[in-house]
Amino acid sequence: MDAQSPRHRIGDAARLSGVPPANIRYYEKEGLLRGQARAENRYRLYSDEEVHRLRFVRLCRAMDMSLDEVRTLLQLDARRVHDEGADHAACATLDGHLEHVRTRLAELQVLERELQHLRSRCDGTGGQCHVIEALHERADAEPVPAPAPAARRHV
Repeated sequence: MDAQSPRHRIGDAARLSGVPPANIRYYEKEGLLRGQARAENRYRLYSDEEVHRLRFVRLCRAMDMSLDEVRTLLQLDARRVHDEGADHAACATLDGHLEHVRTRLAELQVLERELQHLRSRCDGTGGQCHVIEALHERADAEPVPAPAPAARRHV
């Protein structure tokens, strides 16, 4: 860490980056953030560069990227200076995430139709709404999962 760089305690780094302290500790544990320098009083200290890295992670997470995708982008960012292919690899990572988002969107559209159909069971006519009844019917129609195999006991 650069000795000239300002040092921020975790609360200040959280405020400046928008990442809660618990998440900062978790990201550090997961290797998204290097192990931090410690002050004499054992407080973690973060540089402006590390605060920026936290902002980068927060932005990626806000775009629903997995920790592995964020980790890959951070590794590619570190290689970028010496490896022209790193930018193209970043595009491939983004393409993979985009496919995941498209799949999730399709799943959400199916869910939306199911919820609309369920909502139609309560049309305002009659004395009661049939949503709960429809949920019970659907729960009864669901297949019962097979029981997990019993673990063998060693005698």
